[in-house]
Amino acid sequence: MPNSPTLILCVDRDDDIGFKGGIASPVIGRESCLNAANVLGLMDPEDSDINAIFQALKLFDNLSAKGEDVVVAIISGDHHQMLDGDRKIAGDLGDLVAQTGADRCILVTDGAEDEFILPIIQSRIRVDGVQRVIVNQMPNLEGTYYILKKLFDDPKISKQVFVPVGLGMLLYAVAYMLGYPEGAIIAVVGVIGIYLLFKGFGIDEVFTYGFHALRSSFRGGRITFVAYITSLLLIVVGVVMGLTSLMEWYAAEAGLFFYAISFLYGSVSWFIVASLVASGGKIIDTFLNEPENLAKVIVLPFFLLAIGIIAYGASVYTLSISGIAGFPFAEDDGIRSIIFSTLGGLGCAFLGIYIQRVINQWLGTYSMATLQNEA
Repeated sequence: MPNSPTLILCVDRDDDIGFKGGIASPVIGRESCLNAANVLGLMDPEDSDINAIFQALKLFDNLSAKGEDVVVAIISGDHHQMLDGDRKIAGDLGDLVAQTGADRCILVTDGAEDEFILPIIQSRIRVDGVQRVIVNQMPNLEGTYYILKKLFDDPKISKQVFVPVGLGMLLYAVAYMLGYPEGAIIAVVGVIGIYLLFKGFGIDEVFTYGFHALRSSFRGGRITFVAYITSLLLIVVGVVMGLTSLMEWYAAEAGLFFYAISFLYGSVSWFIVASLVASGGKIIDTFLNEPENLAKVIVLPFFLLAIGIIAYGASVYTLSISGIAGFPFAEDDGIRSIIFSTLGGLGCAFLGIYIQRVINQWLGTYSMATLQNEA
């Protein structure tokens, strides 16, 4: 039985070969990869992916000269959305492994960013080695200035650095003009803190993904566009109602935790409705356009409703035992509320799982019947 070839894999996570050079991924073979490097080099001679591609070609030539069976290829992600790009890399790599028959690879990258996808590569094929290509620079002040200038010219980096700093400086100037310098410091620290939390927990990618989903639904003329817009308006109403509840059940001695619970008490019902509207639109579009994926999304509104019911019961119970004057629920009512809401939330979640199983069985039966009719 002949040995399977070794794949020399160059990864362009931000899809410079496609965005700048107009070359579709995957690119397979020495001549095709060399052409991709030349095209990218003519479009942007300073792009570091060019060096990574040439390193992959050099490695291919060296191993071929030793008589090894090797294949060189380039796969790329998405220039705007890293999450969708990583999914594309996973799909392209699966097709590439099936097409070439390779069972191991040597990964060539141009830096640490591309190596974030190393776990994705390892889940599809065995990785025997990783080569990172570092371009030599002059170690002087001029070289350092040039590197920093190129980094800040990159739209991805400039957005992550300049936007929070500029917003913080603007808030500081406005607060200082209004005669409240202490508030200016608080505003700047708050903006930077919120930004770091968003980046740390990846919330910015969630918003980016939601924006792209909203744009795609609008261009495709789908019901999710109306559902998402409606949900956004309901969320705004929920925030207003939460703030109203916070001011109504304000108690200086209660502490920050009870402030958050007061906000949750007034807003959670609106958030539940918003999530149900959004997931309902998604279910309708999936049923009309991608019925084979219906089981994956049908359970979402049940889980969201379960979380909302339990959160509402917990907020009622917490506020009822906090001793806030005028709260409409007594302590006994709060205990009953959290018990019934927990049971109701769990029942709702189990109902969603049951409906998902029924739809999975229906889809399996429908697929088998379709295959028999085609046969």
